[in-house]
Parts: sequence; C-alpha cells; structure tokens
Amino acid sequence: MTAQPAPHLTPAEYLALERAGEERHEYLAGKIYAMAGGSKRHNRIAGSAYAALYAQLRQRDCVVYPSDMRVKSARTGLYTYPDITIVCGDEEFEDDNEDTLLNPTVIIEVLSPSTEQYDRGRKFQHYRAIPSLREYVLIAQDEYRVERFARQADNTWLLSEVTGREGTLELTSVQCLLRLEEVYEKVDLTEGDAEA
Repeated sequence: MTAQPAPHLTPAEYLALERAGEERHEYLAGKIYAMAGGSKRHNRIAGSAYAALYAQLRQRDCVVYPSDMRVKSARTGLYTYPDITIVCGDEEFEDDNEDTLLNPTVIIEVLSPSTEQYDRGRKFQHYRAIPSLREYVLIAQDEYRVERFARQADNTWLLSEVTGREGTLELTSVQCLLRLEEVYEKVDLTEGDAEA
C-alpha cells in the first residue's frame, strides 16, 4: 500500500479549513503545516509582551493582536500566525472575514527550540516581503534576550539586541518600550529548557 500524497490546497480551500477547524496551520504553496501549541514559558512571555504593548497602544492609532490573528505575505503566499502583531493606521484584510491581516507594522515571535531556525530564516524571508513591516522582534525563552530587526530606508534590516533583566527595547515604528523585566515576568529561567 502506498501513501497518498498530501492534497494541494488553494488559498480559498485553506482558509475554509482554518475557519471551520480548531487547529491552526501555516499555509504555503498549496501545503498546510500544523502549528504546535506553546509551552507554559512561551505563553507567559507572549502574554506579558502583548499586555505591555496593549497598555501602551490603547489610546493610539495602532492595534495589537495576539497569536490568533493570521498574517499573509501577499508577495510570497505564506499565511501564518505570529505570536504578536501590531498594525498602525488603516488595517488591510484579505477579505470581509477580517481574519487575515495584510499590512502588519511589527511582528513579534517568541523563539522555541523547534522553530527558532525557521523564525530566523525562511519565515523572516517571507516577512521581509511585506512592504508595511517596519520591525521584526525575536524574544528568547531561555535567557533575557530580545532581538529587533528594523527596516532601513534602503530596505536593508538593522539588528539591535537587548539582554539582561534590566534591559529595555524600543520599538521605534510604534513608539513603544519593551522592558525585559515585564516581558519575562513570572518566568523562571532556571526551570529546564524552553519548549515548543
């Protein structure tokens, strides 16, 4: 008996499956990829970063979304669910369901051992193809470390890094600060290795 090849889905078929199902998947070039759930540490870091940004953006023309907001890189066709997405000004969605954002300003991913290489490599390659994206932020799970990639006027990306519990990262495109002591609140970095 031979294995059946995975079906090749159109974007419309993928979106229909996502909207009807409980699980989340990334989509690229006709294929879907199941997304793993986050560990306790991952969820605490993402939740704290989201809360800090939400508090700073409440009275401004920006919206911060948790990991349930799907983002599409229209140029490359990748659909994915960043841990945190910020959009400023008018939001652009793929369709009237308003569940697939096309114009993020900032994307934040919490690094996991199973996804770190992808988040730094191919996924970032897809994100760089989104014209509206100004900053891409990677938050480590195993140490006080946040990396910020900022798009420059010549379309290159400049890396800055903040480490240590007392560190503060500025997100210049949205005029927000991420204080590492807040991001890592209630996270015990001495507890085993980071997961998922």
